[in-house]
Amino acid sequence: MTTIAATAMFAACDRRPRLNTMTFGGDGPPTLILLHGYGSSAEQWQPFTRTIALPPNGRFLFPQAEATILGADGRVAGRAWWPLQLASYRSGPDELPDLTHSRPAGLAIAAGEALPLIEDIDKSTGRPILLGGFSQGAMIAAEVAFRSGTPIDALILLSGTPVDERSWEPGFGSRRGLPVFIAHGRHDPVLSFELADRFGSSLEAAGVRVTWVPFDGGHEIPASVIVRLNRFLGQRHDSSISRGIGRRVPRQNGRRTAVGRSTLPKSEIRMTIWKVQ
Repeated sequence: MTTIAATAMFAACDRRPRLNTMTFGGDGPPTLILLHGYGSSAEQWQPFTRTIALPPNGRFLFPQAEATILGADGRVAGRAWWPLQLASYRSGPDELPDLTHSRPAGLAIAAGEALPLIEDIDKSTGRPILLGGFSQGAMIAAEVAFRSGTPIDALILLSGTPVDERSWEPGFGSRRGLPVFIAHGRHDPVLSFELADRFGSSLEAAGVRVTWVPFDGGHEIPASVIVRLNRFLGQRHDSSISRGIGRRVPRQNGRRTAVGRSTLPKSEIRMTIWKVQ
C-alpha cells in the first residue's frame, strides 16, 4: 500500500493541505475511487479490496478526509468531509433528514478536493475511472458527477442521499448513458430509503443507466450489495465502459425492477459505521 496526494481545487488565495489517498492493487486502469462516510475513514475501505473484484491491474484509491472526529476518550474516532448535523435537516422528530433543498457549505469544498485527483488519474493512467462513496462520501461523488464535467465512467452510490437536488438536475442530461449503481437499505435509520429510490427514478428518466439494489438492512454495505456491485463492475470491465454504455435494469409496469437478494454468507463484510450526528 502506498499513499498519494492531489492538490485540492479552491480559490487561488486558499492554500489547503493536499488530499491524502490510500492506494491498493495494480497501477490501473481501471481505477476505483471510493469516498468514505462521516465518522469513518479511508482505512475502513481496506477489507473491501479483498471482496470487490477488479481486473488484475485494477487500482483502488481511498481518499482521506482532513477533519477528525474525537470519541468520548478524546482519541480520533473517525473523519468527516464536513460537519454533518443531520438533525438540522429533519422536519420532525420521527422524520429522517431531507437534504434535497439544502446545500451544506462543505459539500462544494469536498468535491473540489476530489476533482484534481480524478483529473490527474485521467491524464496519467487513463480511463476507465469509477467514482463512488458511502453515505457522506456518496453525496460528494454525486456532486462531482452532476455539477462538473470531470471524466468518470461509472458512479457508485452506497447508502447516500440527494443533496441540493435542483442544482444537480441540469447535470443529469450531460451524464446520459452513464452507468450508476445505487444501493440502499430499506430500514436505513440514518438516510431515507424513499429519497434514494426517487432519486434513482429521476436519474433513469433523464437517460442515466441505473442499477438499483435495495436490500433488507440499515445504513451499511452488506455482502449481498458487494455481490451485485461485482456483477455491475464485471459488466463494465470491457471497452463498453469507456463509451459510457451500460445495461439498463429491466422494467416491470414502468418501474425499475429491484435486483433479487443473494444469500448472505456468515462472514459477510460490512462498512464500519460510526455514530452519526
